[in-house]
Formats: sequence, C-alpha cells, structure tokens
Amino acid sequence: MNLSTRPHRKGLSVRELVIFSLLGTLMFLSDLLMEALPNIHILGLLIAAITLTYGVKALFPIYVYVVLIGLSGGFNIWWLPYTYIWTVLWGLIMLIPKRLPRKLLFPIVHLLVTLHGLAFGTLYAPAQALFFGLDFHGMLAWIVAGFSFDLIHAVGNLVFGFFIYPLTVLLEKLTFGKSRYKKR
Repeated sequence: MNLSTRPHRKGLSVRELVIFSLLGTLMFLSDLLMEALPNIHILGLLIAAITLTYGVKALFPIYVYVVLIGLSGGFNIWWLPYTYIWTVLWGLIMLIPKRLPRKLLFPIVHLLVTLHGLAFGTLYAPAQALFFGLDFHGMLAWIVAGFSFDLIHAVGNLVFGFFIYPLTVLLEKLTFGKSRYKKR
C-alpha cells in the first residue's frame, strides 16, 4: 500500500517514518559534504522537492535535518534560527497552488529557492539581534556585512534549483509509482 492509498489515520506509517528519516539524513549528509563551500548546498533543492512531493509532511524530514545538525554542531545560539529558517521556505512553497501548470509551478519554486538563499541573512538577523542585543541599525549592519555570503547562497540555490523538477518527479515515482507533474 503506497502513501497515497493507505487509509486515513493519524500519525505516520512505518514506511513514512523510514522515508522521512532517510530524507532528513540525506539533507544532513549533503550539508556536511558541501561544508567546505561557503553557503553552497542542496538544502533548498531538497526542501523544494520534498515539499512538492509530501506537502505538510515535508516538515518531518526538515526537522530531522534540524535536529541532526544540532546534534552535530551543538545546540547553541547559531542553531536556533535553523528551527524556523527552513520552515519559511517550506511555507512559501506550500502557498503556491499545486494545480498550476508545470511550466509555471517549477519556475516559481525555483525563484523562491533562489530568493530564500538571498534572504538567508535577513531571516537569520532577528535572532542575531535578539541574542546579541543589536538595535535595528546594528541588525541592518549585520545583514549588509553578510550580504556577499547571501549572494553566494542565492547563486548556489539558483544553480541547484534547476534540478527541482527532475528530483520531484523521481521522488514521486519512488513514493507513489507515478508523478503528478510529469504530464502537465
């Protein structure tokens, strides 16, 4: 019985637990493997494909990743913004009507992933301001100081974003046996 045909019940099936654990671990390992490159990673790509495939349930692998990165690097001040930054991207993708034609849906998601990379420092900044007592001008200075890294992040997301469509189709075929995006 696949995810789309199992009877509706609360909680996750064992299969979903395994899939979501593996996807969260894949996110974590990809982040570790690409750590040598500043702010370049495939997390935006993975979050987009997972969100388009699993919808609300995509939060499970996202938070598996967040917990693993915390276990690896230590649950410290730097980690706390991770509890919401990736959820922002998930939420933006969830707001897009999934019935859009494929030729519109995937470019919009690609743009959101790219803009999320560009806005990463801005999304992180309120936590920095709160934890380190920055006023509004101090927070703006922190954003400006890190903007070059956000540009690198955005370019990386732009490049990897071209793989959102094929990865989503692959995930759907592996999960459901077919992809709803293949023919639209």
